[in-house]
Amino acid sequence: MPATQGQLTQMNQTPASDIPAIDEIIDNFSLLDEWDDRYRYVIELGRAMSPLPEIHRTDANKVQGCASQVWLATTAQFGRVQPVLHFCGDSDAHIVRGLVAILLSVVSGKEASEILATDPIALFDRLGLGEHLTPQRSNGFRSMVGRIRADAQQALAAKAAAAE
Repeated sequence: MPATQGQLTQMNQTPASDIPAIDEIIDNFSLLDEWDDRYRYVIELGRAMSPLPEIHRTDANKVQGCASQVWLATTAQFGRVQPVLHFCGDSDAHIVRGLVAILLSVVSGKEASEILATDPIALFDRLGLGEHLTPQRSNGFRSMVGRIRADAQQALAAKAAAAE
């Protein structure tokens, strides 16, 4: 596995998550008229997210292409027809930690093919985040999405190889 990708491991339990469902996040964004309020909400989402265990703060879990430090740890359940991926993450920047929370609310707990069919960047734009964040943060978000997609593809490949 390339060093830039996180480790996919089998797991028996879904990690606890304090992140609201993406529909709730979208609804809350629609209630906030001012960008400052939305910005604070993104930060609150990051603060509410469970801390990333130190064991996952490794170079292999660090997302390349982010100006801030971002870690994404991926675990996969292979008991179904499709692998189901669960993610946990963190960042050293408050706003980026909130972006991690939004992204994880979209993809965590989903089947690999569903993750690949999802367009978190379109949601990012729909929420107005692309317009109001620095280009570095927008590019970092794209790097996180790329990493999650790579992990989903890797899980599908591992499932296919195990079936042979």
